[in-house]
Amino acid sequence: MKWSLKIGEYRGIGVYVHATFLILIGFVVLSHWLAGFTPAKTLEGVGFILALFGCVVLHEFGHALMAARYGIQTRDITLLPIGGVARLERMPEEPMQELWVALAGPAVNVVIAAGLFAWLVLRAAFLPLNELTVTSGPFLERLLVVNLFLVVFNMLPAFPMDGGRVLRALLATRMEYTRATQIAAGIGQAMALLFGFLGIFFNPFLVFIALFVWIGAAQEASVAQMRSALGGIPVVRAMITEFHSLSPRDTLAHAVDQILSGSQQDFPVVDGGRVVGILTRHDVLMGLSQHGREVLVGDCMQQQFETVDASEMLDSAFRRLQACDCHTVPVMRQGTLLGLVTMDNVGEFVAIQAAMDTARPSRSAGGSWQ
Repeated sequence: MKWSLKIGEYRGIGVYVHATFLILIGFVVLSHWLAGFTPAKTLEGVGFILALFGCVVLHEFGHALMAARYGIQTRDITLLPIGGVARLERMPEEPMQELWVALAGPAVNVVIAAGLFAWLVLRAAFLPLNELTVTSGPFLERLLVVNLFLVVFNMLPAFPMDGGRVLRALLATRMEYTRATQIAAGIGQAMALLFGFLGIFFNPFLVFIALFVWIGAAQEASVAQMRSALGGIPVVRAMITEFHSLSPRDTLAHAVDQILSGSQQDFPVVDGGRVVGILTRHDVLMGLSQHGREVLVGDCMQQQFETVDASEMLDSAFRRLQACDCHTVPVMRQGTLLGLVTMDNVGEFVAIQAAMDTARPSRSAGGSWQ
């Protein structure tokens, strides 16, 4: 994710902090200062936020490590002011696998809360809950309460929270996956409307949460519908067959001419009939800014890239595109380049298929198209 700084790594999973996270820290400092707190108390407030987001990181690693048990890698974990995001290369395909991956995150918060509870009981350090606030009260007890809140909030049956994925997984054990997603997304959007209504009268922050939930539910339903529409369709039916390729000995000036003369953004790099790399629009821009127009394509191209076989199904290619976080994948047959599959290409194919499916009943009823 852009504007993110790497702060650590565990089991090959990088942990990043987005630049907007500084806004949250600044807000905490400002609110403490306006409330008249001492510098020491303000520093404690910042420490509490950092401890809270430490728990969020552990929550996301719960998802990541459980996903790894099913052979699903995690690209990275990014901390945002609204929480953490673990980017899995793909979602589990089996409902029970998705269930356990979704539950693993909140389970980590339960374990943290249980550990804090045991410690506070041993120390007899509990304060009545009605005396606790966000900024006052025993540090560990506040952290315990916040972890319990994270469990409850994340288990709300609304995408993109964990509860939405739990609901879909349970529904998917009894019905088709796309239908389960649509029901779970509908429930999530209904909750978003409720959050928005309550936010208008009680807490404006709920309106922001409502927008977050509404957009997340819509995106989840859209992805599931696309995967369903692509099932059973071979890649060769949707791949781009009219495209330009580059040689590693071409210059970026030639690549720029190809971009400006057409609509192609990414190019397979072919040497001796073999695909040896991919040159993306981003690679071109980076190469131009760092080395100029005369640098060779072979010095700027990506040498690690995904390919799909012409015999694969389109839904598999779509998952590959998502997993590699790339825009273009070459389609191969026995080492020979046949075409390209892009995210835009897949989206256009789905739109055309949907339009044709809608038109079929009208065509059969009316006899012919005008």
